[in-house]
Amino acid sequence: MNNNDIKTNYYDDDIVRKFAMITLVWAGVAFLVGLIAALQLAFWPLNGGLEWITFGRLRPLHTNAAIFAFAGNAIFGGMYHSTQRLLRTRLFSDTLSRIHFWGWQLVILCAAISLPLGFTQGKEYAELEWPIDILITLVWVVFAINFFGTLYKRREKHMYVAIWFYIATILTVAVLHIVNSIAIPFSFMKSYTVWAGMQDALVQWWYGHNAVAFFLTTPFLGLMYYYVPKILNAPIYSYRLSIIHFWALVFIYIWAGPHHLLYTSLPDWLQTLGMVFSVMLWAPSWGGMINGLLTFKGRWHLVRSEPVWKFLIAALTFYGMATFEGPLLSIKSVSALGHYTDWIVGHVHGGALGWNGFMIFAMLYYLVPKLWNTELYSKKLAEQHFWLGLVGIILYYVSMVVAGVTQGLMWKAVDSNGLLVYPEFIETVVRIIPLYWIRALGGLLYIIGFVLMVYNIVKTVKSKKAPLTDTAIANLVNENVKDNQPRLLEGYATVFSVLALLAVLVGTVIEIYPTLNVHRYVNPEITTQPFSALEQEGRDLYVREGCYLCHSQQIRPLVDEKLRYGDPSTIEESIYDHPYQWGSKRTGPDLARLGKKYPDMWHYRHMLDPREIQPKSIMPAYDWLAKKNIDYSQIKKKLNVLKNLGVPYTDEQVQNADVDAEAQAKVISEGLKQKGVAEKIENKEIIAMIAYLQALGQKGKK
Repeated sequence: MNNNDIKTNYYDDDIVRKFAMITLVWAGVAFLVGLIAALQLAFWPLNGGLEWITFGRLRPLHTNAAIFAFAGNAIFGGMYHSTQRLLRTRLFSDTLSRIHFWGWQLVILCAAISLPLGFTQGKEYAELEWPIDILITLVWVVFAINFFGTLYKRREKHMYVAIWFYIATILTVAVLHIVNSIAIPFSFMKSYTVWAGMQDALVQWWYGHNAVAFFLTTPFLGLMYYYVPKILNAPIYSYRLSIIHFWALVFIYIWAGPHHLLYTSLPDWLQTLGMVFSVMLWAPSWGGMINGLLTFKGRWHLVRSEPVWKFLIAALTFYGMATFEGPLLSIKSVSALGHYTDWIVGHVHGGALGWNGFMIFAMLYYLVPKLWNTELYSKKLAEQHFWLGLVGIILYYVSMVVAGVTQGLMWKAVDSNGLLVYPEFIETVVRIIPLYWIRALGGLLYIIGFVLMVYNIVKTVKSKKAPLTDTAIANLVNENVKDNQPRLLEGYATVFSVLALLAVLVGTVIEIYPTLNVHRYVNPEITTQPFSALEQEGRDLYVREGCYLCHSQQIRPLVDEKLRYGDPSTIEESIYDHPYQWGSKRTGPDLARLGKKYPDMWHYRHMLDPREIQPKSIMPAYDWLAKKNIDYSQIKKKLNVLKNLGVPYTDEQVQNADVDAEAQAKVISEGLKQKGVAEKIENKEIIAMIAYLQALGQKGKK
């Protein structure tokens, strides 16, 4: 073999090493921020009195760090490592690989800075503002070119199962990100999504559910199909089952998003469709779990001595648990109990910590010694990591499920007279605080196990031997290379990719297209007024502070909710909301009918010190709202963008937006002064927040 052949064909493992190491860095950040956020719910003073470390600012940072920094970097590293070996060729471009790596770290850094500062679109798992969204798109295009370029020049014609899942991941995530992130900016770091109300809710959870599906499931299944057989040195249990698993999963998953919106004002046919496909999803999901676990058949006696095997088995088991529980929670009667509660939090973390986390740990324990040409420093430490992590997950999951069921049952409790047993929402909050402490303990154990892993990995890297020579690597690349005859579609990359994309687009079009004309679902007898200029400013502050993470604005047609909050929410009420604010969690009560329920002074005192109104409250204090001035200079731009998006503002309202906002602020501040507020608050942000809260539920008229 000549030097040119060696240079062309040996694998690029340097990029894999980079992704492996940065995965550990960002994992530490994600876990630490998650622990702080968990402790803030158990002990509210940990919000610290600083705006950039409140729960509403840190929770999006935690989810983005966990999904895109920790899991994302692990995915890229695992895909680059396995793709080269499955296709028997070096990555398409070393330059693109480095652009991808550094570009993705720039995305994460931008998120880590912007989210605590309050720059958010207010959409779960898609909070990042428009310049960062564009950067994500560019980096993803680089990644796609590098992957498909490698696929084009492959030396192994047959595409193994893992490659199928990688193809589906790259194509579908691109579609999800672009559609959900379409927005119109009004400043450098602020924008309004083009979707509104019911449309935005549907698109968001089409994205949100499938971000879990195609960012936290399909790529990890691809990694599972490569690393489980590789680590066990055995073929996957059933190639035929893998074919059924892939196509069924890719086709069905995309339909399931509406199960996040059961009993909301989403049209009934969409809710039913989402529920049906979610229940169907159980079968292909368990097909993948069974295929992975049965690959261990005949080798179970070796599990005791191999900690990496333990991580793999636990990961697959948690995948099976999560993909059983997901369809269960998608059944309407179960959703009526579990939705908006901590049960959902437990469900999500069972999958994230157990399935994704343990799969990543197993992959890194296997990869790092090979990448540095050495042996793992300590199997004993890896074993201790496993048990600490497992106990941590169990404590976390069980505490949150118990908390969620407790919340749901207490919310629904009605006595023989048809009255709520627990009319004060705070009663359902304080009851579960001990479980929040248990959740935090579980998270702490998980982090301690992770720290052991970091120490183990660092010691392993430091014990590295001399790297393999280019000739040795090239020989490894070329060993056993043969022109396998591809089976049907598995040899035709373009056709395979097109069919996978079509499988995803079918459900997408059928669910989203009919809602593009939202007026077909609107009652013509109901007229909805848009928010005033000041109210819209207050709404933007509400989104900035992450209030939607603890409060919903969607009353479901259930007996207890009508008793507690009032009439069920309708499509008309949120038709001009960019973004929608239906919410997905109730740590505090629903706010859809909050307007005019309390006087302005109540809201003023509540925002500055919630304990002054409710001594048992765990809500942070927002005293900076009374210190920061309203930015009137942006209000005209905001209303102009909203007008272009279909909100019925007149040209006069847009032109006079700043003047009208100041006038309304003066009325509210004068009223507060009459009630005894001595501070100069006329142009402070708290006035805009009060205006918005008082407008909730007041805009729809027959």
